[in-house]
Amino acid sequence: MRVADRSFNSAIGAAIIFALTWSMSWSLPLRAETADVQQSFAMDLVAAARQQRAVLAIYDPSYRQLDYPMGDVPWYIGVCTDVVIRAYRKLGIDLQSLVHQSRLGSGDRNIDHRRVRVLKKFFARKGKRLKVSDNPEDYKPGDLVTYHLPNGTFSKTHIAIVSDRKTSAGVPLIIHQIGYGVSEEDWLFGSKITGHFRYKAKPNIEGWKK
Repeated sequence: MRVADRSFNSAIGAAIIFALTWSMSWSLPLRAETADVQQSFAMDLVAAARQQRAVLAIYDPSYRQLDYPMGDVPWYIGVCTDVVIRAYRKLGIDLQSLVHQSRLGSGDRNIDHRRVRVLKKFFARKGKRLKVSDNPEDYKPGDLVTYHLPNGTFSKTHIAIVSDRKTSAGVPLIIHQIGYGVSEEDWLFGSKITGHFRYKAKPNIEGWKK
């Protein structure tokens, strides 16, 4: 091989190494930033759910006509799905319109977003479906967990938001409405878990500001 060829190959090799190094130097901070943004969103969601404990909402699953978009039942009533809906709405995300636009329900914008089975489809399609396990470390703040309630009076399905607080044994608390107002309690493994999701979205409420 001539000297000129060796010099040319060395130059190409150096250029490739430089390009890879430059690419890695940019990609690593971006991944870290994404993780930070996700964690911040999750903590905001938990805080929005936790604020609802101050309102003694009566458990009432009755069908109601709602405004659209941004429709809500009266503040003094609510079910498990309303905790999730109101928490996301506090962050500028209207699940009523997003679920309706997804066409994953029956098309009834008064109730689709308030049904656990529809929310499960929506979060699986638009968010991340995570593994269901009995390991408390798998459940992070802001995660959404769905359940089967074999003895449920009004419904056999349930949904809750995982808290950032834990028991002394390291099991995350959950924030939910199961009939006694919104509570934050040690109930992550209180019934059979049927789904585990993580959902982050951009605000879709016009004029919303954090």
